[in-house]
Amino acid sequence: MLLFIPAYNCEKQLPRVLDKITQTIAEYFDEIIIINNRSTDRTESVALKYPSKEYLPLIHVLRNDVNYGLGGSHKVAFEYALSHKHDYIVVLHGDDQGDINDLQAVLESQEYQKHDCMLGARFMPDSRLKGYSRFRTLGNRVYNHLFSFVTHQPILDLGSGLNLYKVSSLKSHFYDKFPDHLTFNYYMILASHYYHQDISFFPISWRSEDQKSNVKLMSQALEVLHLLAKYKFNPNFIKSEHRSNPIDHYSYEVLQNGHK
Repeated sequence: MLLFIPAYNCEKQLPRVLDKITQTIAEYFDEIIIINNRSTDRTESVALKYPSKEYLPLIHVLRNDVNYGLGGSHKVAFEYALSHKHDYIVVLHGDDQGDINDLQAVLESQEYQKHDCMLGARFMPDSRLKGYSRFRTLGNRVYNHLFSFVTHQPILDLGSGLNLYKVSSLKSHFYDKFPDHLTFNYYMILASHYYHQDISFFPISWRSEDQKSNVKLMSQALEVLHLLAKYKFNPNFIKSEHRSNPIDHYSYEVLQNGHK
């Protein structure tokens, strides 16, 4: 199992994310990759200098050759997981809004082995939100209902910062033409429906404190509505090219950081 931490301008939050990886959780992972998406602050330096802990697995820091966006970083990580023959990949955002320990019950029960992906959900009954506005909560719930209506299955979150994927479900590279920006996860949700993948959700805790959001609410909301309408009337639309600047190869550099 591979733990993938996308990181962009989160020098303050990244150490907290790593500090939360307990020995109990660490035992499930064979490797951790932190992908620096060309941060303009000290994120990369903080990742490289993070003090080694004996119980942590092998840690690699990767630097994208250009800023590919969050979706592009996912593509780098998915290809890394495939090429290194991992069975599962966990996505944990480096901004410390989610908590890796919310995954423990899923791992202990081995529930993840029954599904192609298990997605963290901020709006389930057992989920816990801190510092998240009522307006954004309401907006997310409305969009969850819209996606549920179109896909005819319960969609409880369109994209949190804690998700788990079975690597074998990614072999076809169905996601290659998805946008490289923040809407990547919305396309992944629709693709799970289109390709008849088994998708499940689990409750997570979520907090907004000193994080800087990259989401432009109104423009993204309209873009997602447009996406959903297109998929509703033409599901094959999901197989089209959705990138404004298609990239043949998402290249990166593996940095040495001295961790075991």
